[in-house]
Amino acid sequence: MEPDKKITTFLRRHHVMTLATSCNNRPWCCQCFYVYLEDLQSLAFTSACSTRHIIEALQQPFVAASIVLETSILGKIQGLQIEGELLTPDASQAEVIKTAYAKRFPVTILMDTKFWLLKLTTMKMTDNRLGFGKKLYWNKAI
Repeated sequence: MEPDKKITTFLRRHHVMTLATSCNNRPWCCQCFYVYLEDLQSLAFTSACSTRHIIEALQQPFVAASIVLETSILGKIQGLQIEGELLTPDASQAEVIKTAYAKRFPVTILMDTKFWLLKLTTMKMTDNRLGFGKKLYWNKAI
């Protein structure tokens, strides 16, 4: 089952996610630029292997993320809560990611960076434009 078009449109329109990890009962979060890869049902991002969130995600690869529309207008609130698995992309995925990421963030062409995949497993979108507190859900077919 594919995610609702409203969810995929939201993912394509935004570019910053908050990634949350947890290790040894200590939570952590960070912000990352991402690109949505619809064919892979994944978010791709770049981060150094030495960062706390990557170190923790390599130990506990099931992570959470959120993406929000920043607004003070109650009727326009939109946000996406995500569960997924952090993966190291294989060679073919790495090429797809590099191309998509460079298209969205051209400065990365000049960077020597490490790409990661957040394989989406669950998403819950709140969209007040559809009615106060309206929720849309998606779960990866198992």
